[in-house]
Amino acid sequence: MWTQIVGKTRMLLAPMENHWWNATLYVTPNGLTTSAIPYGSLTFEIEFDWIAHQLSVRTSGGVDHRFGLYPRSVADFYREYFACLKSLGIEARINRKPMEFPDTTPFDEDQHHASYDKASVETFRQILIQADRALKVFRGRFIGKCSPVHFFWGSFDLAVTRFSGRRAPERPGADAATREAYSHEVSSCGFWPGDRNFRQPAFYAYSAPSPAGLDREPVSPGSWNTQLGEFILTYDEVREKPSPEALIVNFCQTTYEAGAKLAHWDRAALERPDPSPALASTSRLPGQLT
Repeated sequence: MWTQIVGKTRMLLAPMENHWWNATLYVTPNGLTTSAIPYGSLTFEIEFDWIAHQLSVRTSGGVDHRFGLYPRSVADFYREYFACLKSLGIEARINRKPMEFPDTTPFDEDQHHASYDKASVETFRQILIQADRALKVFRGRFIGKCSPVHFFWGSFDLAVTRFSGRRAPERPGADAATREAYSHEVSSCGFWPGDRNFRQPAFYAYSAPSPAGLDREPVSPGSWNTQLGEFILTYDEVREKPSPEALIVNFCQTTYEAGAKLAHWDRAALERPDPSPALASTSRLPGQLT
């Protein structure tokens, strides 16, 4: 919920970008950041610092306002966060209801979500750093339109998305946010820590629209998950292998190739002739999320 509050601030104040890229967060050595947000004659940046366990709001005027991250309610965080922004002269009126989450209690009324497990947060930070690096290697193999590697606070996943360059058919009954997100053909992959319905952290990949027969395409590593309707490579399958980063990149590559082949993407025009940047040697990934 805290990342939603911060993410909605960026979505409100940053200039609109295609597919809602103006709403996402980015991995840093310390956690997640909004990157620079313009506001009047200044810019400011908000970072979740999961080493110091603080939220930092920095401005181009040289101010760095911080407050602690610890077990506290969403409502308590909301109040201190907006008091911090106000003290810096920043006004933002966000939609107070969570997105892509079954509990839609407004942030300023949410007293029942109040946990903060430092050990899990620190493990999650380390996983995001490793996943971000692997996804950036994969991203570098593509010369067509491609998103940054960025964190979506609604679905709580780190993702990178490739585009064929062709418009996609409009999804029946789609809301405005979904229409913008999937206005063009995409192939997307990323890392997701799971949720109440799928409790395993995993790397995932999908194509949208999904071409017929995608579920029967062989990929390596990973497999098709009927429940989710996408390819899945669980974190446990990767983390203790000798070359986990290479496995992640191969998962992204083979699942992309499966969708691009069936959807007839112009791969010769979209891909680098020699997609072979060096991969870091990593003996294992951080421990399991709890």
